[in-house]
Amino acid sequence: MLTDIGPVRVDVPRDRDASFEPKIVAKRQKRLTGVDEMVISLAAKGLTTGEISAHLAEVYGAEVSRQTISTITDKVVESMAEWQNRPLDTVYSVIFVDAIHVKIRDGQVANRPIYVALAATCEGRRDILGLWAGDGGEGAKYWLHVLTELKNRGVADVLMVVCDGLAGLPDAITTVWPATITQTCIVHLLRNSFRYASRQH
Repeated sequence: MLTDIGPVRVDVPRDRDASFEPKIVAKRQKRLTGVDEMVISLAAKGLTTGEISAHLAEVYGAEVSRQTISTITDKVVESMAEWQNRPLDTVYSVIFVDAIHVKIRDGQVANRPIYVALAATCEGRRDILGLWAGDGGEGAKYWLHVLTELKNRGVADVLMVVCDGLAGLPDAITTVWPATITQTCIVHLLRNSFRYASRQH
């Protein structure tokens, strides 16, 4: 049995009627959940399957194959895809849209935009509607794709969309939701106005 403190030998008693159901370690289980969480955490930090395997061997003395590591991380990918495609509310009071540029390793490390849509529900709760990794720079054409996907997932109407001053983005919003008010984000307004004042002021 592989645990987060290293390999542990488990002697399984014989059960002739198959009536015994273990509680802590399930039948035919080879890893405890702490190992899965550790592998997912290391993968999220950008380590490859080979690097994770070497790390587990060095720190815990446990031999874990690359295939096992891929199997563990694939479970998270399935959950992420399910979350990304979940049905959404029909109406949102506000949706905030913006892109953040992060370094992503895809063969080589490169800056890519991550499109984020954060909503305030009619009950006042915050809900992240989705995250999308784009190619190249932030563009209104890709935002039109994102907003159309939100509409296809059930968002029939939005009272207000808050966005930055990206050219073409207000047109993309009115194409998807014609009656929606487009509001420029106050942070972006302030940041853009600072260009017209000297640093001392």
